[in-house]
Amino acid sequence: MATTQKSAPPKKAAAKTSTSARTAKGGVGVKPTRRQNAEKGFVASPKLDAHMQAVLVDLLELAMQGKQAHWNVVGRNFRDTHRILDEIIEAAREFSDTVAERMRALHAVPDGRSDTVAETTTLAEYPQGEIDTAETVDLITARLESVVGTMRDVHDEVDEEDPTSADILHAVIEKLEQFAWMVSAENRTPAARG
Repeated sequence: MATTQKSAPPKKAAAKTSTSARTAKGGVGVKPTRRQNAEKGFVASPKLDAHMQAVLVDLLELAMQGKQAHWNVVGRNFRDTHRILDEIIEAAREFSDTVAERMRALHAVPDGRSDTVAETTTLAEYPQGEIDTAETVDLITARLESVVGTMRDVHDEVDEEDPTSADILHAVIEKLEQFAWMVSAENRTPAARG
């Protein structure tokens, strides 16, 4: 009985390792690789980078000062003040991440190092030690308004160059102004009825 040997199927040619282009599904057209795509697109100008960096450091500082306030607030309405500080801290952290990731999407490099934040923030230094809830309310309101002020100062130039980044600022401004209103209401007295 004669045996026949099966021949091994022919090997496929090695795939091209070129990063310049590859054939799109279906064999038509050219689709850029991820590596190519990462280096294209809108690139932030130095001015846009600086404006977004200014917003970033103020948001990072707001989160840190909010934590300082959270740990050291004492007095009437402690629990409510303590809780809203948590909300502000969480929002500031999320917003700072959004701003930093937007900077990376625009090929800018965010700098959130503690020394950079301390040297460049517009927020006044937060006092050390226990602080009464009424004073905490005033201090945090001032810091919320300071961060919003930074964003309003850079907004028009950001919007002129990159409306998408300006949209991020709009969302942050809206939320921080809402927090400022809610926090400051704790120390307000009703307006006289006329």
